Amino acid sequence: MNVKKTFTIILLFLLLFSTLSAVAADDDKSYTIDQAFVDLTVENNGLLHVDERYDYSFHGQFNGVYRDIPLKAGESVENINISVDGAYASHTVSDEDGKKHLKIYLYSDEGHTNGIKDCDVSVHISYDMKNVVTLFKDVGGLQYKLWGDEWDVGVGTVNVKVHLPGDKGNEYFLNPQEFNVSSELNKNTITAKTSEIPKGDYYELLVLMPLDDFHDATNAKHVDDDGREMIMKNLNDSVNGRNFWNAAYVILGLLSLLSPIVALLTYLIFGREPKVMYEEIYERELPTDDPPEVVNALYSSGNVGTPNMDGFEAAILNLIDKKVLSIETVTDEDTETKDLIIKFSGNTSGLKSNEKQIYDILHRFSNNDRLNLSILNSRLSTESNAKWFMGQFNDWQDNVSASLEFRADEEFNYTGTTIIAVLGVGGLLFGVLLAVLGVWTELKSGIYSIAGGIFLIIFSLLIMKLDDKRFGKWTPEGRVRYLKWKNFKKFLNDYSLIKEHPPESIVIWKKYLIYGTALGVADKVYDAMKLQEQEIYGYDEDIFMYHRYGGSYMMHSAIMSGQSTMSSSSDSGGFGGLGGGSGGGGGGAF
Repeated sequence: MNVKKTFTIILLFLLLFSTLSAVAADDDKSYTIDQAFVDLTVENNGLLHVDERYDYSFHGQFNGVYRDIPLKAGESVENINISVDGAYASHTVSDEDGKKHLKIYLYSDEGHTNGIKDCDVSVHISYDMKNVVTLFKDVGGLQYKLWGDEWDVGVGTVNVKVHLPGDKGNEYFLNPQEFNVSSELNKNTITAKTSEIPKGDYYELLVLMPLDDFHDATNAKHVDDDGREMIMKNLNDSVNGRNFWNAAYVILGLLSLLSPIVALLTYLIFGREPKVMYEEIYERELPTDDPPEVVNALYSSGNVGTPNMDGFEAAILNLIDKKVLSIETVTDEDTETKDLIIKFSGNTSGLKSNEKQIYDILHRFSNNDRLNLSILNSRLSTESNAKWFMGQFNDWQDNVSASLEFRADEEFNYTGTTIIAVLGVGGLLFGVLLAVLGVWTELKSGIYSIAGGIFLIIFSLLIMKLDDKRFGKWTPEGRVRYLKWKNFKKFLNDYSLIKEHPPESIVIWKKYLIYGTALGVADKVYDAMKLQEQEIYGYDEDIFMYHRYGGSYMMHSAIMSGQSTMSSSSDSGGFGGLGGGSGGGGGGAF
């Protein structure tokens, strides 16, 4: 009980402090949105026409208002029109971070020289949206936020009118249900009115329409799958889940305090490293004869037993060192810069399966057994290529991990890691749920949910940032090998140590570059080599050319591009769940 009170008091203090700060900064001006009117028209060609009106009441001096319209992948906004009652106006339209940003300047005089003060203003905005209406194989759907959760203030009421293309077979749902004052479907028109919606909340429409109401629907998003059952399941799951958690705010808020207790016990039982007989300060030689992707998987930062992008790039360098891949440069006639080319020998006999995978992945993007690294980034910017590449990359990771499964278990005890992984992911999901629902609810017990949710989110993110080595532990043999590779990385990362003990040959420098890449310090090695080897630019060794002409940077950028493209692509899997609709967004005054 004392812990619960402590967290509640801290949260209330933070809320009070932020409120007093806002009042001190802006005690001479404020505004409200007394009501909003949202009128939607669904055309039979899939186009969604939107008319919005916002009734502002300003107290103090203001310069204008803004409106942000978020856009999902593939959606677009056209034909934006803005008009104002109660003031003179001008406006700008820009694209910012996946949103249409409308900035509307308000003036009290026709000459546009003075801002507004102590007045009521109505702002009218209309626009067309494409690829918002979704046509499945069995039903047409529109999920649209009539009021978004990104507004700077709440709204007194939202008045809704929705015109559908047909007047039969339509179904609609308005959520969250606690904001519904009235709603009805009369032929092809839905009308609804809400109660006050606080800042940070949203109000969303989901409507299902017969496919026969749409003709030549070039402005709709098409999904080649049945949608109705999935939509209703998502909707029902969301509503039922919301009702369930609404009854458990206090208990769940208090349960969040179990997370740090479990983490502490996990560390004490499973995370403390065994004591070993190893006291060296650094290592100059490779501690083991493992290939670079194995060193990356076992001894680099990250999850023990799973290689990352550094391991992938180190494996590429290893193939170059084995002469399976080779490097040349070609001058671009247009830019007069040198393009880096990877050439494929065709001789993959003797390669391990994960090495052959890398060869095949890169070869997919080659032309006549030549891959121009300068254009790989753009190739992975397309969704199909990115999906294939990242799928193959994940298979490669699994292949390396599978080959190390027995050895990784010999070297590292994953019990604590598994517990913390479940605790972190589960805690983050529950924390977000608790915080959001705690803000939404009208129950006083929501304060416990907010406090527990915020605490759980922060704590879960902290423990998720930690790698496996924090809560798992090495076996005594694994601990020694880990410390040796750690000290070898320390040697590679320290200019003074390399200067004191430079490699005796170019062959050793190559090994340093390969394993420095696996350990994430390749740039340090290359910089040290440039300082130590005066003739570095005269070496025509492929590995040095790869670094000299930015091969590591280009490969890293290409992989990141593939990850970014994959994360930004979307499908209809969440259609119907609360809060997943298009539209919404927010706005404010300035």
